[in-house]
Amino acid sequence: MALDIKICGLKTDQAMAAALAGGASHVGFIFFAKSPRYVEPAEAGRLREAARGKALAVAVTVDASDAFLDAIVTAMQPDMLQLHGSETPERVAELKARSGLPVMKALPLSEAADLDRIKPFIDVADRFLFDAKPPKGSELPGGNGVAFDWRILAGLDAGVDYMLSGGLNAANIGDALRLANPPGIDISSGVESAPGVKDPALIEQFFRAVRAVRDDRAA
Repeated sequence: MALDIKICGLKTDQAMAAALAGGASHVGFIFFAKSPRYVEPAEAGRLREAARGKALAVAVTVDASDAFLDAIVTAMQPDMLQLHGSETPERVAELKARSGLPVMKALPLSEAADLDRIKPFIDVADRFLFDAKPPKGSELPGGNGVAFDWRILAGLDAGVDYMLSGGLNAANIGDALRLANPPGIDISSGVESAPGVKDPALIEQFFRAVRAVRDDRAA
């Protein structure tokens, strides 16, 4: 099975080029003002042009208003929305209908019981993103560089399509892939030299680490 790889929180041409050169299937742009990865919709629209025909462009929002989402969709023309806030199943359905786009719903996990939170969204969200719960005091719902116990995903129904996120980097991606065997992975802070500053060398290193795991499995 092919592994989807999303590089999230992109802001520069250099980072975009590194993500696409590595073989990213998805590129993500953050529209949450408190994030160091925030980018203006028009700039995201410019950057995403490089991904056309190569990777899906994802607009990441946190409890955004209809007006802001409309502005993002118009300026960026994303292939998918990622909802990283406290959106209800009803809100997810509403935004799918409003935008005409597939939606990935982010849900924070820390223990096996948290998997029950998935159920109301099963027939609504097109995909899930499973992230670690934010550390106490953090204003960011994601991108905190924190991992959760990937072993709890063993209790997941086989048909649930998701991306694994939270604290991934070149050093631990092998363990994450072996323990969870996710259909997709999402990385942001793990390829940064400082908060919000993507490092093309770290992006390349991450892809090398993923390839090493794949080659080891194929051997």
